[in-house]
Amino acid sequence: MTTAPNLDGSAVTALLDLLCPMHARLGPTGHILHAGPTLCKLRPGHRLEGMRFLEVMELRRPRGDGSMSALMAAAGRKLHLRLRDRPHTQLKGVLAPLPDGAGAVIDLSLGISVVEAVRDYALTSADFAATDLTIEMLYLVEAKSAAMEASRKLNLRLEGAKIAAEEQAFTDTLTGLKNRRALDCVLYRQLAGGRDFALLALDLDLFKGVNDRLGHAAGDHVLQEVARRMVEETRGDDMVARVGGDEFILILDGLADRTRLARIAARLITRLEEPIDFEGQTCVVSASIGAVLSGDCPAAPAAELKEAADRALYRAKNGGRGRHALHCRE
Repeated sequence: MTTAPNLDGSAVTALLDLLCPMHARLGPTGHILHAGPTLCKLRPGHRLEGMRFLEVMELRRPRGDGSMSALMAAAGRKLHLRLRDRPHTQLKGVLAPLPDGAGAVIDLSLGISVVEAVRDYALTSADFAATDLTIEMLYLVEAKSAAMEASRKLNLRLEGAKIAAEEQAFTDTLTGLKNRRALDCVLYRQLAGGRDFALLALDLDLFKGVNDRLGHAAGDHVLQEVARRMVEETRGDDMVARVGGDEFILILDGLADRTRLARIAARLITRLEEPIDFEGQTCVVSASIGAVLSGDCPAAPAAELKEAADRALYRAKNGGRGRHALHCRE
């Protein structure tokens, strides 16, 4: 008949560290003789050995008087404990007395969520026994975190694609200006908001001659340069839209003064008459503008405002190249 070999103290300590890395071995007076490696992580920078266990932990249930005898009386029962130091981590444990009054071993586990444990103490699977269900929870937390991060990135890509698609749907591809669809939306918003604004219908003069003389590449270049200049001559809250080949509409937000509107129209025409270089060739265009103030057509729908601007543009064109005309109030 063979007998089991006796294990010395160091072998027992190593065994406990492996099987229950968050444990404490207590002496008869309740002082910590050894703390498992994971338990030590809960009090970084502190040496637990030599401290009284109940000075480190507060026994919340079952209630006791803070003595080792009261703690021993709860042997075999579930213990609810809490670290006395912040962040006051909650723990659960069970105490097993050692033979001959040599003290006790108390095996502890986290009484908080694994997410909090990982957040507060950077615990990993190596800090738990191999069979501890906490490891499975850690894997689930990691998998959930990875899935949520992947979902977040996907949502960002989808949102970016949606914004890009919406922007493309409202943008003239040649000039980068807003298109007719965007114009209708902005006009609807302006009218619904009740704010004063000016609407300018602008057609280029002499543009057909550029296309005929230098080709469509030159014409495209002129349109792009014209668009750039109009954006420079307007404010961030204004809108410039290309609604046809060489036809544009501008909405100037908050404008209600006819004299100021006339000055802006004249300035636009002057700027657009500046020569444009294309591959060593000089392109010259001008513009005719018809403008209307929203206040001159109270309660008029968008279609009527555009018609009023078109009538003013027709008068400007009849007067000759490079002119502007304002809608006549009735």
